[in-house]
Formats: sequence, structure tokens, C-alpha cells
Amino acid sequence: MFKGYGRVVAAAVIMSHFGFENDIHNVLRLDMPITNAPMARWQRKASTSSSSNTNSLSPNKSVNRSVSLSKTPSKTPGKNGKTQNTPSKAGGDRFIPTRNNKQLDVASFLISKENEPVEETASSTAPNQKAWSVTLNGYDIEEAKVLHLGGKPLNAPEGYQNNLKVLYSQVPTPVSIKKSRYISSVPERILDAPDIKNDFYLNLMDWGKQNLLAVGLANHVYLWDADAGDIVLLKKMEDDSEYICSVSWSKDGNFLAIGTSDCKVELWDIQYQKRLRSMDGHSARVSCLCWNDHVLSSGSRSGLIHQHDVRVADHHIFTFGGHTQEVCGLTWSPDGKYLASGGNDNMVNIWPMTTGSEYQAIHALNEHQGAVKALAWCPWQPNILASGGGTSDRHIRIWNANSGSCISALDTCSQVSSLVFAPNYKELVSGHGFAHDKVIIWKYPSLSKVAELEGHEDRVLNLALSPDGSTVASVAADETIRLWKSFEKDAVKKPKPTSSIIQQHIR
Repeated sequence: MFKGYGRVVAAAVIMSHFGFENDIHNVLRLDMPITNAPMARWQRKASTSSSSNTNSLSPNKSVNRSVSLSKTPSKTPGKNGKTQNTPSKAGGDRFIPTRNNKQLDVASFLISKENEPVEETASSTAPNQKAWSVTLNGYDIEEAKVLHLGGKPLNAPEGYQNNLKVLYSQVPTPVSIKKSRYISSVPERILDAPDIKNDFYLNLMDWGKQNLLAVGLANHVYLWDADAGDIVLLKKMEDDSEYICSVSWSKDGNFLAIGTSDCKVELWDIQYQKRLRSMDGHSARVSCLCWNDHVLSSGSRSGLIHQHDVRVADHHIFTFGGHTQEVCGLTWSPDGKYLASGGNDNMVNIWPMTTGSEYQAIHALNEHQGAVKALAWCPWQPNILASGGGTSDRHIRIWNANSGSCISALDTCSQVSSLVFAPNYKELVSGHGFAHDKVIIWKYPSLSKVAELEGHEDRVLNLALSPDGSTVASVAADETIRLWKSFEKDAVKKPKPTSSIIQQHIR
């Protein structure tokens, strides 16, 4: 009995275990329906499309649209015979409602009404809005135009800050206007200089501080008053075979030094038109002169440079003897520390201002390949020297007098006969002989060409700058002196053309 009962219990345990395993297996099967799972994507699309058929697109209109509820998209044949799955047009993902003008007008009206204060009336609101607009924006926003399409653009009110990025035309201010300097291509005045000696090595013109232009013509010295236009004969040599070699004004413009072909240096008082003294010492013609306060330097064809103290009877102080041929260029630095000399031996020597027993040049510059007559110190950089070479060289070179090094060099393709710095515009002016016969203005220190002043029919011999720095005078072998007013300050606009060039005769 107990054996039969045991078999029944064992069979029941086995059946219950089998049933439990069967339930576990059914639960773990993936193909059974999931009762609490989210709705499938195709079901959501179908339900959305069906509900859109019953909803109206606007408050007053309803639209009936047939929607395909097909779960399988339609098939279209591809290029290679294969089919491509294309969703139906009515069952797309995006919904774009129909818009019309009435809807836009209603929306605009609602937005404007929503921003208006309800309590204020239109009559009281308008003045307040205008006042606030003028205070905040600088103008009435109701009257402003964002874009002005007809005619010229509007000018912005004075002091207006463009907060709303309104397009206005900008009126240039005087500071923003780029000034373009006008340089006349014709001389302001032409003076006749008959019988001027066509000699490259002579220095026959100088412009003094009293606005007097001194010119040596053959054996005469003439003074031309640039203010009054008067011409005065200052000196005539007794021997007609002798001639004037050089002229140089003192710093104050009261005294004129004259070098002659008979080896003399004369000192003249301009106020009384009287010769004060005649200083001997040279053994050849005196080709160049230069002042340094009360010391007068004179260079000769002998290659020697004498220093004269014009205040004392024994005028000769000392002599520089560094050149082997004629000294044709002399100039003192603005601070009086150095004397630069150029010669026909192609050398540029820089001498110190000394009264000791050693009279040696601190720098002997030999880079020029032609005679060096053109010398000029920079007024705003006292240690900078410019030099120009003759026909065999044709170069303008810029030197540092402290170190003796050549800073820059420019090939002008023409004989350089004279140099002068124009401080009003920080420019360098050069006079040229063969083969251009013109005056050229260069920007310093770049040495880029600013202008070419043409008109001379023969080589330019000397240049001289007016006391105010506005005009440069050029004397040439064509027996004319031309005055170029090229350095006036604030010379922006082109002046009215004159009927004719003023021409005057010296002598």
C-alpha cells in the first residue's frame, strides 16, 4: 500500500516539475505577445494618420484626406530591375498645414494687440511712445526707414550712435580725409643768370637767412631779394680774367663769404655792402666754402681745407690735408661736430671739430666711383650725411657719420651735382647733370621717388633751399635759375594756374 502511494507521489512530483519547466520555457520564448510593451512604430503612424483625418486644419475649415493604412510600403522598380521601398505620399512623417493671407493678418494683429497696454488709450500712448523713442534711440522709430532705396542715402544725425544697425551714408570728417600733396611741375619763377660758369666743381649759389639769393656770374656777385624782387650788384672783380668760384652765407645771413679764382677768400657785410676783409693762404682757386659759427672753412683745388677764425687778425687756425685732388664739396653738420668734404679724388672725408695738433679724418669713405661734390647733412638727424657721385658713379649714398657705415645707396642713372634736405616733408632733393638735367625729390629714408622737376635745358649745377624751407632754387648751365615751390606746408589743393611764369633778369 505504501509502495503504491509512493509511486503516485513520485509521479505527481515529476509532473509538477515538468509543468514548471514548461511554464519557464513559455515565458522565455521571444515570439509570444508582450502585453505591456509600447506600441509599434507602424501602429503609431497608422493611428496618427487616421486621427488627422478627423481633425480640422483651421477653425472654420475641415479637410478630408485619404490615408493609406497599409503596413507594407508600395514598391517601385529600380534601375537594375530591383524594387525600392517608397512610403506612400499621404502617410509621410511631416505635417505642413495650409497657410493663407487671412491667417497671417490675424496673427500679426494678435501679436500687436498682445504687446499693447490695455489700460492706456491711443491718444495718450502716442506722445509717450514718441518721447521714449527719441530719448532711447535718438529719433522717432515710427518715422525711421530701415532701408532707403530712392535717391542718396540718409545722413546720420550728429552724434548718433547706430544701435539698430540702420544704414546711413557716412560723411567724412576732416581728420579722415587723406591729404594729397600737390607738387607743381612748372617753376614759380625763372631768373636769367647770364654768363654763369659751366663748371661742375664750383659752388655759385646760396640762399641766406635774410631771404637773399647770392649768385656768382663770371666775375660778378649779385644779390636777389626774394621778398621785394630787387637785384643788387655786390662785387665785381678788378681783373676780367678772374672769376667767382664760390659763395656762402653765414648762419645769421648778415655776412657773405666769396671764394675767387685768384686764391682769396673775401668777407662782405651785406647791410653796408662793404668788404670787411680779404684772407689769403690758398695756392689755388677756392672752389667751396662753409660756415660753422665764427669759423669759415674753405676748400681749394690744391686739395687743402683751411679753417679761418674771422674774428681775429691771424685768421688761419689749421689745415686739413686729406684730399689728393680738388676739394669741391664742404658742409658742416647741424650740431657743428663734423665737417664733411668731397673731392675730385672720389673721396668723402669726415673731420672732427678740433683745435689740437692732430688733423686726421675720422672716416675716409671711398665707395664712390666719381667726383663727390654733392654733400648734405640731415637737419633732423645730425649724424646722417648724404653724398652724390659724378658721371662715373651716379649714386646717392647715405652715411652714418658716427660709425662711417653706408646705410643705403641709390643709382640715379645721372650725374649728381647737388643735394639738399627739405625738412618740411623730410625729403631729399637732388640736382642732376648728364644725362637727365633735372631736379628730383626723394622720400627719406626710403629714397622712393616723389617727383621729377623738369625744365632745365642743360645740367643743374647747384641747389639752394629758401629760409622757410618751402622753395628750392636750381641754377643750371642753361643760364637760368628756377624756383620750385614744392615744399609748402599744407599744400593740399592744386592752386589756380597763373597766366604766365614770372621771369626776371639778374644783372
